[in-house]
Amino acid sequence: MFNTDMLAFLICPVSHLALHYDAERQCLISSDGQNEYPIVNGIPVLMPNNAMEE
Repeated sequence: MFNTDMLAFLICPVSHLALHYDAERQCLISSDGQNEYPIVNGIPVLMPNNAMEE
């Protein structure tokens, strides 16, 4: 399970915007909705080449 307290310290590596947690899809989404990052075993994978554009 992802610890949502970490969101205060994370930003999108592509847009440098805040990230929002989508519990249903188990991913983090940039605040502009353009990039999403998977969460694998409770760990967000924030590598730019892993960004899944919406």
